[in-house]
Amino acid sequence: MMYERIRNLREDNDLNQSQVAEMLHCSQRTYSYYETGGHDIPTAVLIALADFYNVSTDYLLGRTNVKEVNSESN
Repeated sequence: MMYERIRNLREDNDLNQSQVAEMLHCSQRTYSYYETGGHDIPTAVLIALADFYNVSTDYLLGRTNVKEVNSESN
């Protein structure tokens, strides 16, 4: 579920893999592996993706279906 969610978030934001990879400071190939489950996503990358898309890491991990981050908890 996590891999599908990061792909859907990217597509919903009209971004390509290269653009997200650049933000993460990794190659497009590495990011592609993250989306397909070929590589485990490091914690720092998971946090960066959550911050970038303004969603919780729990949403990315499939632990909740609530996308929005409660800004008061920061």
